Amino acid sequence: MSDGGHFQAKRTHRCQGRSSAKHETPYTKHEKRNNFAAMQTGKTLLTRERFALTIERLCHQLLEDWGDFSNACIIGIQPRGILLADRICQRLQELTGNKPIDYGKLDITFYRDDFRLPDGHGPLSPHPNEINFIVAHKRVLLVDDVLYTGRTISAALAALQHYGRPDAVELLVLVDRRFNRHLPIQPDYFGIAVDALDEAYVKVRWQETHGEDEILLFDKKP
Repeated sequence: MSDGGHFQAKRTHRCQGRSSAKHETPYTKHEKRNNFAAMQTGKTLLTRERFALTIERLCHQLLEDWGDFSNACIIGIQPRGILLADRICQRLQELTGNKPIDYGKLDITFYRDDFRLPDGHGPLSPHPNEINFIVAHKRVLLVDDVLYTGRTISAALAALQHYGRPDAVELLVLVDRRFNRHLPIQPDYFGIAVDALDEAYVKVRWQETHGEDEILLFDKKP
């Protein structure tokens, strides 16, 4: 596994003295307002500048390990891995002199282990598969935005088999929530590592869809 940028999102604990109960004020009104605002807007883990640098670093790591991507391909996982995969593929082509790279988009909707469970969200909407090549005997780079429980990647590996048996599959993610795994799946490349509680929520925002490239951490899903 390649070393990536490392960020630890940890709770801070205030030390309290032995003053009487009426003087114990763990948080001032100003701090409470700031904490409430952070819960609403999210804590910024990666700004636009660091976001761009992270993607650039990942691309150079890939070039070092994969060369010009001969007999290899990039597969973005629908829907949230696509914007990252687009950026990665475009930048790699620029760095390799616009050499064509096989690039596809994989939908995993009906391979998820929870798609039949009644979760109150209504019917799932699949996304189109856009893979016009065979992955058999190729080296495959799977791309997703956040690695959390590992269930999305497990579903992607199952879905990928319909396009042939690859020689090897490696995983690139922008965010690795490494302490929240349900399955023994680890990334080969990651942008940042976030250590947070299960109920915490990491949001990746993109210029194309949100007007800004950034990564935010919320105490819970907004």
